Amino acid sequence: MADCGYEKRGFEAGNSPVILLVEDEMIIAFDIADQMALAGFTVDGPYPSNVKALAAIGAAKPDVAILDVQLTDGDVYPVATKLREMSIPIVFHSGHADPSQLKLEYPDSVVCTKPCSTGMLENAVRSVIPSHV
Repeated sequence: MADCGYEKRGFEAGNSPVILLVEDEMIIAFDIADQMALAGFTVDGPYPSNVKALAAIGAAKPDVAILDVQLTDGDVYPVATKLREMSIPIVFHSGHADPSQLKLEYPDSVVCTKPCSTGMLENAVRSVIPSHV
C-alpha cells in the first residue's frame, strides 16, 4: 500500500501516531483498524482482552488508545488505568458503559458511544493526540 493517506491527513509517511486498539468484537475491531489506517494512523491491535492489551503496552508505548469497555476477560479498567499512569490519551468506544462514570474516573478521556461513525471516532482520536506526535 504505497499511499496510506499520510500527506492528506497531516502525518509524514513513516511517522504516523500509533493507536492501541482494544476491542473484543472482531468485525468492529477490523473495521476500526482499517478506517484508522486509511486515516494515516498506525494501528497496534486489535487486542480482545486485558491480558493481551497490557502485554502490548509493555512491549511498545502507543500515542493514543481506543478502548472498548467490555472485553473477553472483564472490563478494560486495568488497561485504562495503566494508560492513564503512562499519560497516554484514551478514547473510550463503548455501547455499554455510562459515559458520565467514565469521565468521572478518567476525566481527560473522550467517550464515543457505540454506534458512532468512524469519522466521529477519528475526530476524537485527533482531539487527544499530543501536538508533538
